[in-house]
Amino acid sequence: MPPEIQAFDHIHVFVANRALAEQWYERVLGFFRSRELEFWAPDGGPLTIQNASGTVHLALFERARTSNRATIALRSGAPQFGLWLRHLRKEVSDEVTVEDHEVSLSLYFKDLDGNPFEITTYEYAAAKAQLP
Repeated sequence: MPPEIQAFDHIHVFVANRALAEQWYERVLGFFRSRELEFWAPDGGPLTIQNASGTVHLALFERARTSNRATIALRSGAPQFGLWLRHLRKEVSDEVTVEDHEVSLSLYFKDLDGNPFEITTYEYAAAKAQLP
């Protein structure tokens, strides 16, 4: 049996323009530059951004667009799910879709470079009650 994995460390996200992507991630997801890892960013290294608690890190790499994409799924509680829906509809408008998976609800949207994201909650009944 392999040793236990403690947590996700970070996710590589490929973007066409890191400066624009950094602004988008701050406005839409509330992620901001990780000052302690900023030294990696020059010369093509990752520009690491994080959530407020520092528990989620994305490493932005500037590269040409690619069709090789994986969905980045983030979890939310039911109270935040409705807030996320309203926020994303404001920030990315009609490009947000809601999917009912019968045991969970998910919001799907893309960043400026087409990288797919999902915000999901397993607090199904409470989150569903918030939907229009």
